[in-house]
Amino acid sequence: MTVVSPSSTGAASSQPTQSLKPTVFWRIAADIPPSLKWALMALSVLVPLALWWGLSSTGWVDTKFLPTPGMVVSALVALWQDGYLLGDTLSSFVRVSGGFVLAALVAIPLGIGMGAFASVRSLLEPLVGIVRYMPAPAFIPLLIIYLGLGEEPKVALIFIGTVFFNTLMIMDAVKFVPKELIETTYTLGGDRRQVLLQVITPYVIPSIFDTLRVNMAASWNLVIVAELVAADSGLGKRIAISQKFFQTDDIFACLIVLGLIGFMLDLSLQAAMRMTCKWAVK
Repeated sequence: MTVVSPSSTGAASSQPTQSLKPTVFWRIAADIPPSLKWALMALSVLVPLALWWGLSSTGWVDTKFLPTPGMVVSALVALWQDGYLLGDTLSSFVRVSGGFVLAALVAIPLGIGMGAFASVRSLLEPLVGIVRYMPAPAFIPLLIIYLGLGEEPKVALIFIGTVFFNTLMIMDAVKFVPKELIETTYTLGGDRRQVLLQVITPYVIPSIFDTLRVNMAASWNLVIVAELVAADSGLGKRIAISQKFFQTDDIFACLIVLGLIGFMLDLSLQAAMRMTCKWAVK
């Protein structure tokens, strides 16, 4: 039996306790005041916009290479009035939706299965791990040979470029399901089907939304690459035409549209997660 002397406890208690200085900006794993949050969000947009305006409007950079914000707004208006902006945006959106939704329908059950069953993971993970390191744009020549120049190769490119990343990220999320939940389900008489559908799947739904949010950006990158190579319409095609005629204002306009679309899709997925996963959202 170890006896702790009063002198030792007194020495320990007499040691000064380090305290953190109160701060609002540098809080770790804590929320900040809403006013500060909105101010920082505004600065994240206004500061780059001010730098852009300063570089282009003061003559530091030729407007042929860096058009002013006003020139880009005029280009947006002109593209909208001519009907190109809406038509090209819809074409790209349909292609992204087709490829990404198809990839999600394959990746979600496959990722859950690989995460839940070590046998399935051992069978498929080496193949998935190898293919995901192959650049999706490298498949474009083969897809054109196999599927032609229609919509099929573009949708297939988006599918190839996102399905494997979705699968592995969902698989990793399943690994973090507490074993206690699974063991308790078995103890209460549940079977494998109930564990998969009523324990594992609900637990990883928030992670699935996060996975889709992250990889949605890749799908838009890939559709632009596909449209730059071979397409009759789409934002990528519009960028290629603008590059041909050195219309940098039109290129910036298309890039801004792409950024806004991605931002709105990200907000939509966040809203869907808040509605369907209230237990996982603060």
